[in-house]
Amino acid sequence: MKAMASGNIKITQIFVATFCIVYCMTGCNGVRYDPNWDSLDKRPNPAWYDESKIGIFLHWGVFSVPSLLSEWFWMQWQGEKDPRAVKYMTDNYKPDFTYPDFAKDFDADLFDPDEWADIFNASGAKYVVLTSKHHEGYTNWPSKYSFSWNSMDVGPHRDLVGDLANSIRKKTNIHFGLYHSLFEWFNPIYLQDKANKFQTNDFVTGKTMPELYELVNAYKPDVIWSDGDWEAPDTYWNSSNFVAWLYNDSPVKDSVVTNDRWGQGVGCKHGGFLTCSDRYNPGVLQKRKWENAMTIDKQSWGYRRDATLSDMLTMEDLLATLASTISCGGNMLINVGPTKSGRIIPIFEERLRSLGDWLNVNGEAIYGTIPWTHQNDTVTPNVWYTSKKNAVGDLDVYAILLSWPDPGTFMLGAPTDTRSTLITLLGYPGYLSYTGGAGIGIEIPAIPINKMPCKYAWVLKLEHVL
Repeated sequence: MKAMASGNIKITQIFVATFCIVYCMTGCNGVRYDPNWDSLDKRPNPAWYDESKIGIFLHWGVFSVPSLLSEWFWMQWQGEKDPRAVKYMTDNYKPDFTYPDFAKDFDADLFDPDEWADIFNASGAKYVVLTSKHHEGYTNWPSKYSFSWNSMDVGPHRDLVGDLANSIRKKTNIHFGLYHSLFEWFNPIYLQDKANKFQTNDFVTGKTMPELYELVNAYKPDVIWSDGDWEAPDTYWNSSNFVAWLYNDSPVKDSVVTNDRWGQGVGCKHGGFLTCSDRYNPGVLQKRKWENAMTIDKQSWGYRRDATLSDMLTMEDLLATLASTISCGGNMLINVGPTKSGRIIPIFEERLRSLGDWLNVNGEAIYGTIPWTHQNDTVTPNVWYTSKKNAVGDLDVYAILLSWPDPGTFMLGAPTDTRSTLITLLGYPGYLSYTGGAGIGIEIPAIPINKMPCKYAWVLKLEHVL
């Protein structure tokens, strides 16, 4: 009996020692972040986010029913009194019609989340950010904190967030993320807090923060894209406490990334990545990770029935924005606005699929790259650079040409050749001849149109250059 007891003690000691080693590897030495921006800003973004480079943004809600002017239609109609919105409502609706009356027509009757997942996968995007709630307050999931103003109680009578999350995860390797507005234009509790100069925060404790915790626990998003922060300081929103929980204890603490829209004065200074302003594209290298959230429709984030072809970015526009964004260290979040029925309209689908076709040829110049010594060429305009370490640890440099050069010698002033330099055109066989010296003069062959590797924005790969 004594020998058995002694053996059990030794086994227990081994188990405890092993547990302590494992626990310390996963917890004791793990960094915990305090609920202040000095501490939270020290948390590195998960590697997947910087490597992904491209995401899809989706603005979808009750505003998709009127689908005029923009996703701010409620505010434009009853807040700002925009004459176009007022006239439209006067001409087409009875005087007692209210904005919430639109919700019954937000039916999503053609919404096929598997089809969306296929389109996003074909686009080459590596993450998707869906609007869970915009400033109108309507939630695209059956939130316990938005009674009768959510997608289960009124409108499509389904969990739109959950349906898309399931399809994305079932059919793709794309990371799923969620946009959430901190404030709501016409919520009476928020307006009371505002009238009290934000000395009370009943809206935050009873609505905004419970929604955010509910979203994270229910759907485990890899991106929390906050917005609607600008009217009040972060101390009102209690946002640093939420972000600390997100990083320390949430079910996505190791994979989640956040943006910078967490209160007055926080934007472009604090957070996981900086957005600074809508369609932010500084054109120069930034010190911190940033994101260019931009729209294919130049006028709106939500779907507009009155949009014209000239309102849409061309593929040349889209790829020029992509090249400048990635070269300067950013990610690009490309917004499309679905219809009230849940359709991605053909022009948006065409742009996304064309982007995917381009990335199938040129993706190595985008995914997993890092900024090079130069972002633009020093001699030739409309050239953007990216770089990437290859399998042996050397740096490959990519020159993204926004216009196709005439056959003959094409000069790049930024790189310097070495005795081992090799130059290729991605998607085209063989090496290109060049001359060195002051920059590199690359001999561009006369390639027939049907032999061109892609239709827009061609990439030269430069190996073993300085």
